[in-house]
Amino acid sequence: MNIALYPGSFDPPTYGHLDIINRSAKLCNKLIVGVLINSHKTPLFTVEERIELLREVTKGFPNVEVASFKGLLSNFAKQCNADVVVRGLRAITDFEYELQMCQTNHVLHPEMDTIFLPTDVKYSYLSSSTVKEVALLKGDIKAFVPPYVKQMIDKKLTN
Repeated sequence: MNIALYPGSFDPPTYGHLDIINRSAKLCNKLIVGVLINSHKTPLFTVEERIELLREVTKGFPNVEVASFKGLLSNFAKQCNADVVVRGLRAITDFEYELQMCQTNHVLHPEMDTIFLPTDVKYSYLSSSTVKEVALLKGDIKAFVPPYVKQMIDKKLTN
């Protein structure tokens, strides 16, 4: 596979996200981490900040690029010439939703395929929402996110 696309909100990027990035980067020539601009959510970090966080924590991956997008994933995949979309799965409930999205995307962009990667079991409970909640309640998040991300969360929450 040539170009893969790993989309998400990444607010903030977690070790679970990095697990999927690390593993999927090994499967393709180029992996584009697509940061979704979703006007229906109120993120902790701006799109620009999330891009910067991801660039920092993925700088050791020479074939990983980070970009933002809004609108349909299928359109962004066409724009990037992506052959495949990568989706991480934590639980069976993720699979039900992701399968629905995969099938919709296939109708919109028949040439694009989706691969599902189950996250490492040690991150199967982890979500960006959990990280934000623990951080907001002054809990220790160092087991959930890379040090740079933790530093930026701490900075964001003290302002």
